[in-house]
Amino acid sequence: MVPWQWTQAARCGDRTSVAAGLARWRAAFVILFAALLLAKLAIACTLSPFGDEAFYWQESRRLAWGYSDLPPLTAWLIRLGESVAGHGLFGMRWPFLLLGSALPWLVVALARHAFDARAGWQAGLLCLLLPLAGTLGVLALPDVPLTVAILLALYALLRAMAEDRAWQWWLLGLALAACWVTHYRAAMPMLVGLLLFALTPRGRAQWRRGGFWLAMALASLGLVPLAVSNWQQRGAGVAFQLVERNPWRFHADALVQPLEQALACTPLLYALLLWAAWRCWKRRSEGAPWDVFAVASLGFIVLYFLLGLFADDLRFRAHWPLPGYLPLLAALPALWRGTPRGWRRFVAAAGGLAALGLALGLGYLALAASSQGAGLLANAKAFPGNFVGWRESAAAARELLERQPAVLVADNFMLAAELDFALDRGQPVYALDNPLNVKHGRAPQLAIWRYDEAGLRAAHASQPVLLAVDEGALRERERAAWLGSVCARIADLRPVRRLSLFGGRKRIAFYRGTVPPSALSPGAPAASCLVWRQAHAAQYGGG
Repeated sequence: MVPWQWTQAARCGDRTSVAAGLARWRAAFVILFAALLLAKLAIACTLSPFGDEAFYWQESRRLAWGYSDLPPLTAWLIRLGESVAGHGLFGMRWPFLLLGSALPWLVVALARHAFDARAGWQAGLLCLLLPLAGTLGVLALPDVPLTVAILLALYALLRAMAEDRAWQWWLLGLALAACWVTHYRAAMPMLVGLLLFALTPRGRAQWRRGGFWLAMALASLGLVPLAVSNWQQRGAGVAFQLVERNPWRFHADALVQPLEQALACTPLLYALLLWAAWRCWKRRSEGAPWDVFAVASLGFIVLYFLLGLFADDLRFRAHWPLPGYLPLLAALPALWRGTPRGWRRFVAAAGGLAALGLALGLGYLALAASSQGAGLLANAKAFPGNFVGWRESAAAARELLERQPAVLVADNFMLAAELDFALDRGQPVYALDNPLNVKHGRAPQLAIWRYDEAGLRAAHASQPVLLAVDEGALRERERAAWLGSVCARIADLRPVRRLSLFGGRKRIAFYRGTVPPSALSPGAPAASCLVWRQAHAAQYGGG
């Protein structure tokens, strides 16, 4: 064979090798995606909703411009889901499962546009393996549409900055509008975008483009539901998100956030993501896509860390920086090319550990979906209290109501929402004015619906009540005062049934009583209340 034929054969061999490698990465992504989707579907169809999910479902039954805890999109999606598939777990969750399953494909598209097809499929695999992203969509939560909308906006921005086409600016504006109608944390992508347009040369150039202002105009439409709902509710949503849920003072315990993130992402992959953020930052002066990836990723990661030092320290927040990790997943395949073999082994180890973390996360949810599995977790001191006990309490409530009809009341909004979802009777389930309602920003919404104590007395004064009490809903330091106050909220209480589930880890007690015409005097000590005595005896054996 002559030399030019050798060269031609070598080129053909290279193309064949590249095509074969690309096909393997694509096949690996598709197989893992399909397996993960089936696992998430099985969990979504069997795992009981926890309190927040059930409350979002209640909101979906009363469509509005917004609610005291959230803008309206989560409720709208649940309403869409049940309109198509009927009431139930699948009906409530399938829109979120669909959106969560779109996330890795968006990562593929982002990396493919920024680099090439091989990087796209590799980045998509990493997205599937990242536990925070791989489990997204199992539950009907606002973080699902919010995360997808943020990544869609990033993809549109990356293309619009390079190509300046009208459809790209339209897509950016609509994606940002979707963020605003999903959660108040939509302020974060807007702030990160402002940093990008202020700190980078390409970003500063966008201020002179008409498409940018079109996108901002479209994005501002997402603020309309927030403005209307807060006007209707006298600022309840803004007050909760900006004031009531945040102490706005430094708390040193939040310095452990990097450790929380390392556990949420798995340690090796988290280290890899931080390395990618550093490399993107060093290359930001090269322009696209490094400037966008650097500011977008570090903006979310650093700003959420700083916010966490002063903001809400009571609720789960490990998912907050997820939008900052997604562009790093897109950049990683391009960054590790040409690195030493030992480094690529580290990447493989990080992927393996992330796969294990993902499997453990899905396994935990799968166990929580059954009574037997939840019992195993209770014995292992990993009790999924937010997901269990609702079926049993609903079955008990249904039986007691069939024996003797009464107004159904729960001692907090979570239990009320769970009973409402499980029974689906079309009749109100009222909630007592529990501190938990205030802590989660649901007290104003219950008052608007007239499902609080004032609404109960106004609609059902002197009528019989079936009261369900979740004795472990509050923290122990708040529990005694609350349980002791129940006798001043419902009159003539007498116990009728007690559920002690999973070795006493979940205790729900049922009482018959009467709705008082007006609020009773809370003067008696807590220990004199029957509800407190019953709960104390169940927990401590009467000691």
